[in-house]
Amino acid sequence: MNIQDYKALKNLLEIPKKIVVVPHRNPDGDAIGACLAIQHYLKKQHHDVIVVSPNELPEFLMWMPSAKEILKFDKQNRQSKKAIQEAEFIFLLDFNALNRVGDDMQNTLNDFKGIYLMIDHHLQPEAIAKFTFSDVNYSATCEMVYDFIDQLGDKNLIDQTIATCIYTGIMTDTGNFRFPATKPRTHKIVANLMELGVDNAYIYSKVFDANTYQNLQLLGHALSKLQVIPKSNTAYFMLSKNDLKEFDYQKGDTEGIVNYGLSIKGIALAAIFIEDEDQGIIKISFRSKGKFSVNDFARNYFNGGGHQNAAGARSTDSLNETVEKFIKLVHKYKKEISRSYEN
Repeated sequence: MNIQDYKALKNLLEIPKKIVVVPHRNPDGDAIGACLAIQHYLKKQHHDVIVVSPNELPEFLMWMPSAKEILKFDKQNRQSKKAIQEAEFIFLLDFNALNRVGDDMQNTLNDFKGIYLMIDHHLQPEAIAKFTFSDVNYSATCEMVYDFIDQLGDKNLIDQTIATCIYTGIMTDTGNFRFPATKPRTHKIVANLMELGVDNAYIYSKVFDANTYQNLQLLGHALSKLQVIPKSNTAYFMLSKNDLKEFDYQKGDTEGIVNYGLSIKGIALAAIFIEDEDQGIIKISFRSKGKFSVNDFARNYFNGGGHQNAAGARSTDSLNETVEKFIKLVHKYKKEISRSYEN
């Protein structure tokens, strides 16, 4: 977005409007943090704002300010559709293509005649919004939300509640500030947020100290099934629908498991394959080190995408077929993966 875009948007938002804010399906801390931060910011300007998520939030995010008020499109379908149909503005946060919300919700959004605004830091955004703030150099969409509010001249409206939402998104999407996208600017923003009263220790505890016995048992089971392909510098996990049922899987329980594969010395590519019975797909998360682009890998072979070193994908093949395809591909790309690790 340029200066003229911000001026035009500022003028449009001078009059209170009905606004819907949407994260991607299976929202993470960055998506929910961005949505709630924008919601609280716009409400301070007297807009009527509703957050509509495609589906359920992970339990470890339910403590966030107003998280329990978020509508779930799959379970509160009538209320969600009504909110979208009556909206004048829709904010699309932390995703760059409408297919990231699922077929049913995408069909409803396709009929929307109002104004779309997109804020996102993933590669290759679709041209679907009147206003688009897209920049892959940001560590998190929440970091972009901070700058977005600042560019509108409303930095003074960021209070402790908004700051808490933004901090949570930045913390989770940077892997506790350890990923390469974490820049000096990121830490400067975080310092400003803490000066507004953000309790970093409390937020960390609410997000990462919320494991259940079953959750840790599932992690242990996943680690016991870890497979390594040394010649391709690759590690991967597989979790079937029966595995999930055995350990009473709840949304968010598999968050971060893939990173254990990438933590192994010599591994430059890690993946986790999860059989999602509800959606009838295999959900995939890829992580890489160095120059090997899992965004390209996911887009080219698994109907996905994301960032250079972190991407999501899906497969309609069986779990075993999907993993077999992956194994063949990493053998094909073993030189590229190895060079990525060396560099």
